[in-house]
Amino acid sequence: MTERGYAGANTNLVAERAGVSVGSVYQYFPNKDSLITALHERHAVEMHAAMETVLASAHPLDLRGKLAAIVRAWLAAHQVAPELHRVLEKEFPFFDAPPEQSTADQSIQHRIRQLLEDHQSEVVLQDLELATWVVLRTMESLIHAAVTPPGAPCPAQQVEQAIVEMLAGYLCGPQRRMV
Repeated sequence: MTERGYAGANTNLVAERAGVSVGSVYQYFPNKDSLITALHERHAVEMHAAMETVLASAHPLDLRGKLAAIVRAWLAAHQVAPELHRVLEKEFPFFDAPPEQSTADQSIQHRIRQLLEDHQSEVVLQDLELATWVVLRTMESLIHAAVTPPGAPCPAQQVEQAIVEMLAGYLCGPQRRMV
C-alpha cells in the first residue's frame, strides 16, 4: 500500500505480498478498508506498549522526564516505518477507528490521564481531561510531522526536546520550564 496508495492496492496484492491466499486475507479482513483500520489499531497498540515500557522503568521520576521518555519512545517507534506512517496518516486518516472504539487508544488516553493525576503537584492545570487531550494530540501531531517525509528540518533529538519543552510549559507553567 505504501507504493501504490489506496486506489492501487487491493486484497490480491496484499495476499501476494503476505505470501498467503486471498481467501486467508478475507478470513480476517472482509475488505481493504478493514485491513487499513487494523493497521491503525496495530499502530496504537505499539504506541501503548512503547509508552508502558518506558513508564514501567524507575527512572525518570518527574513528569518532565516521563514525558521525554514517552516522546523519545514514540519517535523511535515511528522511525521504524516512516513511509507506512505517512500513508496511514496522510492518505488513510479516516480509517482510524474513533478513539471510543479503539481499546488501544482508550488505554493510551487513560494512561496519560493517570500520569497527569500521579504528577498533579507538578501540573498547574485544573482540567486534566482537556490537558490529556492536548498532550496526546500535540505529541501525535508533532511526532507524525517529524518522521513522515519530508520530516523535521532538524535532528530527532532537537525535535524531542522541543516537544517536551512545549508540553512541560503547557502542563507545568513557565516557572517549571528548563532551557
